[in-house]
Amino acid sequence: MIPAPPQLQASGWILMDAATGMVLAEHNADERLPPASLVKIMTDFILAEELAAGRVSLDDEVPISEKAWRTGGSKMFVHVGDRVRLEDLARGIIIQSGNDASVAVAEFLAGSEDAFAQMMNSQAEVLGMTNTYYTNSTGWPDPDMHTSARDQALLTKRLIQDHPEHYAIYAEREFTYGRDFQTGQPITQRNRNSLLWMDQTVDGVKTGHTEAAGYCLVASSQRDGMRLISVIMGAESTRARARESQALLRYGFRFFETRNLYAGGQQLERSAVWKGRDDEVVVGLEDDVVLTLPRGRYDDLRATITLDPWLTAPIATGARLGTLNVVLDDEEVYSGALIALTAVEAAGIFKRIWHSLQMFFTRLFS
Repeated sequence: MIPAPPQLQASGWILMDAATGMVLAEHNADERLPPASLVKIMTDFILAEELAAGRVSLDDEVPISEKAWRTGGSKMFVHVGDRVRLEDLARGIIIQSGNDASVAVAEFLAGSEDAFAQMMNSQAEVLGMTNTYYTNSTGWPDPDMHTSARDQALLTKRLIQDHPEHYAIYAEREFTYGRDFQTGQPITQRNRNSLLWMDQTVDGVKTGHTEAAGYCLVASSQRDGMRLISVIMGAESTRARARESQALLRYGFRFFETRNLYAGGQQLERSAVWKGRDDEVVVGLEDDVVLTLPRGRYDDLRATITLDPWLTAPIATGARLGTLNVVLDDEEVYSGALIALTAVEAAGIFKRIWHSLQMFFTRLFS
């Protein structure tokens, strides 16, 4: 038996497995809430997408506009007219939560922050973030801007999966950029995600706070090959968001496990083929099958393979031949297509005639 998840005070929260997308616990996960600086996860995701596509480079120098410099809230402390490497601005967004860095990147990638917000909303739609709407790149309060705990988990899942090298920046505890005008000393700012110091398995992601949003935290932790994503929105304090994030992560790792059942391309069956040069075809799955289960229940899984008994050549590699179903306690936890891992060409005329006769009489008397 799995106990109920911890009772939290945050307005909305969710716990998701990063590999499978399975939701392990949630509360008001689809409620539209102010995002605060969680917005910067999308700002950075679009930057990571542009870097991966080769449209920009970490070595690009980004001019700092007066708008970026004047932006209020948390800062990286760039100055008007500076040309700042895109790599430094990425760290300014991720580690320092710099609003100035976010606006500079938005203007560099889209020409203006308004145009960048349109990019953000288009990307949100692609990712299935149905309760999210962006109006700026920073999270600066705007009554029209909102997101949900589920949407932030979906976004973070894609960030981690699609851009693992870029995501590694989120684990960095501090970043030094610029100098204090009065003292001349370098300006070093600590990552606002306190879980990086409290739990060595946590490697991200992002904090946020405004009066309307309360205290927010998206966190991710990996233990023994299992990665979880927790989202806390509308907590009462910085300590509360950290404490409630830890409670969710502990719950997930204690009572669930993520296991690889089958590998894509792995032979699961050999099935008879009619009218083929070969008498059998190798059957398997195109992609890996990974499931999140109650801990200790892996051996209770039951898999059933269903194949067409009249598979007939020619059969192309990748052709759908049947279905794999996996159940736990009579509940289906996976269903996927079985495909041909090998091709089977049609046999010669005499074998095809012989098999046609066999098929006719087999069907007649079955």
